[in-house]
Amino acid sequence: MSRFFADPSNIGDSHIYLDSKEDINHIKNVLRMKEGDELWVSDSDAWEYGCVIDEMTKDRIILRIEDKQAFAKEPDLKVTLFQGVPKGSKMDDVVRKTTELGVSAIVPVFMDRSVVKDTGSYSKKISRMRTIAEQAAKQCRRGMIPEISDQMSFGEMMVKIGEFDLGIFAYENEEKSTLKDVLKTLDFSPRTVAVIIGPEGGFSDAEAEKLRRSACRSASLGRTILRTETAGIAALSIIMYELEL
Repeated sequence: MSRFFADPSNIGDSHIYLDSKEDINHIKNVLRMKEGDELWVSDSDAWEYGCVIDEMTKDRIILRIEDKQAFAKEPDLKVTLFQGVPKGSKMDDVVRKTTELGVSAIVPVFMDRSVVKDTGSYSKKISRMRTIAEQAAKQCRRGMIPEISDQMSFGEMMVKIGEFDLGIFAYENEEKSTLKDVLKTLDFSPRTVAVIIGPEGGFSDAEAEKLRRSACRSASLGRTILRTETAGIAALSIIMYELEL
């Protein structure tokens, strides 16, 4: 059944109002739905609603609430991906695939070896990423849309990761500890996890040393070197398998 997201202000006790032009067009012209058809709506916070289309106008679609329940498909574990900004459209793939895997938030981070530089125009790409995250969340029927944060510097990220129960950075020069080792030897159950992935070329020596001196744990993702757009997907898959499933 199709899924859409509504602003909480548009959700009443008995009805929900969809007024997004994109959603109205998709329901009317792509899905060709009509009055009486069923769909699901999420408030992106805690609740999802089984609805029936009551009325369709040019500017909005009125839905009658038939069922209300807490999120059934959202993981309890909250994973934030701090992704070293890659070049080209690689970030689009990272957003799309990690949304499918259950990431809670994605933060683009400009690092020493980022080929792309922050010249002030990166916000346009952030807007595109948010659209991709919403589309992916609808496709895989998630209860929430992952937050795509504004870009930040490595230094700003170092301050932010102190807020998490567990921080892990995937490091190609780590020879002793795999991600599986890190997760298997935890003596507590984290509810929030920060995953840090370097850009093309990985972390600089200075960045790796700063991460080592922080509370973050260094981990290898295997014997081969993964591309930056693959590393976050692999790490998230392993984390969800070990700590969530």
